[in-house]
Parts: sequence; structure tokens; C-alpha cells
Amino acid sequence: MAGSIAGQEFPTGAGDEGVIGAASRRGVLRALGIGGTAALTASALAACSSSRNSSSGSTGTGDFPKTPAWKFAFINHVTTNSFFAPTQSGMKDAAALLGLPTPTWTGSENGVVSEMASAFETAISGGVDGIAIPLTDASAFIAPTKAALAAGIPVIAYNADASGNFALTYVGQDLYQSGYQMGLKIASEVTSGDILVGISQPGSLNVQPRLDGITAALKAAAPSVKVHTVDTGAAQADELNAMESAYQGLKGAKGIYAVDAGSTASIAQMISKYSIKGQVHAGGFDLLADTISGVSSGALDFTIDQSAYLQGFLPVLYLYMYRLTGTLVFPPATDTGLTFVTSSNVGPYASSNSWIEGGTNKALGTMPSSIGIPAASTVQS
Repeated sequence: MAGSIAGQEFPTGAGDEGVIGAASRRGVLRALGIGGTAALTASALAACSSSRNSSSGSTGTGDFPKTPAWKFAFINHVTTNSFFAPTQSGMKDAAALLGLPTPTWTGSENGVVSEMASAFETAISGGVDGIAIPLTDASAFIAPTKAALAAGIPVIAYNADASGNFALTYVGQDLYQSGYQMGLKIASEVTSGDILVGISQPGSLNVQPRLDGITAALKAAAPSVKVHTVDTGAAQADELNAMESAYQGLKGAKGIYAVDAGSTASIAQMISKYSIKGQVHAGGFDLLADTISGVSSGALDFTIDQSAYLQGFLPVLYLYMYRLTGTLVFPPATDTGLTFVTSSNVGPYASSNSWIEGGTNKALGTMPSSIGIPAASTVQS
């Protein structure tokens, strides 16, 4: 079967008419791009000037018709991890904007796939109106996703995607590509020798593709660099010990990196603790407080911003529009970005303490007097 969105043809999954597979979602992303997302978001925000909550449903947010009190469920793989604080803020803000109840936040604290699957099934049996879930396992969520769709419950993947699955779309970073770009950046700093790369859950599809991308990029750009993988574990509190132990066993490492938030923050702490700033290159992912301090101080060369807030905000908006229009507004695949945060642009991150990035400040952001010209866009034919 085949269909089209904005003139872009795409195949539907065999045996599952109207369900778009992961490979096709990437085609949709190329067709729509973030511009489609921005237009949809702007449209929704413009209509949301007079929202308010109601236990019986929306009273008609902006110019939208009245809706039931749609209840959305977010299932997560590390529910207490501080990386997802802005994600939870995003989902709450979007729900409040649209006059809906705050979505539930459930799943597993330590990346246990069976616990996530159980939470998924509970959400379905509870009759929720939409589900967002990171597809951290290639096969565990196929059956519950099909069951949800069969029950009229839309499912969106966020933060992690998996080929061969049937979520309507994906909202999150291109994980392999982010790892590949990080690998190229490492290759520009370290051309030979050993490096450590921390990973919270080897094999999990929210972080393993990044490690795979790093390895592939280094093989191509700096083949003399040897990667030593460090399993830091899903429990954020234990990641520092894991990284310290690995460093003690390989003090000659020329670089110390990580592909998850907690491990990256641990590297910044460790470099400060052992006073090795400037002796090793270092970097990683996300915007935890220790990480931003590490970039500011020079302990870390960089970290990567993947817009965790949007990974909560946009799924709620997309689920709302999908239900509001009776499936006419199909949720667009959305790459939430890859921004290298370095000493040259860390200032706003360090000073704002914004809730958008996991802080507490909800003040209106300060716009610069001028905006730098970004890289020119490219069009794929």
C-alpha cells in the first residue's frame, strides 16, 4: 500500500494499512522538515490564547471546538532521570495550553523493558486517548502498539525509535546521526590512542545508535582511535563511580566521552575531582547542571542539546490535533535537533536556568539584538 503527505508518497506497513513504518517516517521527515512542525505549532499556539482546564473536557480552546478531557499517557524508560525533567514540563505545558488534564508519567525507573510494556498495556486497558513511548527495544512494543491502534488509541514514539515498529510518528533526535556527528567532532580533537565512551544502557535503542554512530565515524575519520565502552548503568547515581573506575584503569586515555545525560555529567564531575582539565578531551550529551558547568569551565569541550522539552510538548500537541481532526492532521515526524554547545555559545544555557532546559526560571526569554545566519538549507531531490 502507499499513501501521501504533503505530496510525498510513502509505503504503509505490509498487513497494516494506514500505519507508517519507521523507514517511511524518515521519508516523511524529509518531506515535511521542521518547517511543517513549526507551522503546525504556530497554528495551534495562535488558537490557544484562552485555554483552561475542565474535568469534563475543553470548553473550546481558542477557536477550536469543545473536546472531551482527553487523557494522554507518557511511558518512559527512566522515569526519575533528571534528563526528562524538561520533557515532563513540555507535556504539562502543552496539556495546560490545550485545556487538557496533565498526562500521566509512568514506565520503568531503570530501563526494564517488561515494566514499560506492562505500563503500556495498563494504559490501553485504562482507555487512555493517546500514548507516547520511547521505543527502546526493537520488538517488545510491536504487539501493544498494534493493540492500541486497534482500540483507536494513537501512539507516538519519542526520544527513541525502532525500525519495524508501528508508532504513527517519531519525535526526537536522529540518534545514529547525532553519534556520527559527535564521532567526527571527536576525530577533529583526537587522532589516535584510547578513548572512553560511557553508555548508560548498552543495546538500548535510545543510546546504542549514538555509540554505533561514533564508532562508524571514527573508523572513517580517525581509524587509529580505539574506543573503550563503559557500561555506566541506568541508575543515574551510579554513573560517576562507573566512569571513575574506568578512568582509573585507563589513565592514558586521550578522551573521555558519553552518549547519555548522566554519564556526561559524571565526566564533568570527575574531571573537576581529579583536576585533569586540559589533560583530556571530553564531551557528551544533554544539559544537566554539571554538564553545563563543565562546558563553561572548559572541563568539557562540548555537549549536545537535543531539545528534551519538545519531546514532551510536541507529542501532546500532535495527539491533540490527530484526535481533534479525526486523523486528518497526521503527526509529522520531527527531528528535535542536534546543537553542539561549546564555550562559544554556552552563555545563555548557563545564565538562563530555564524550565525549557530543566531549570526553574519561567521568565520570558531575552532575545538577542541580532540573530546569526544559520547554515543554508539544502533540498534533497
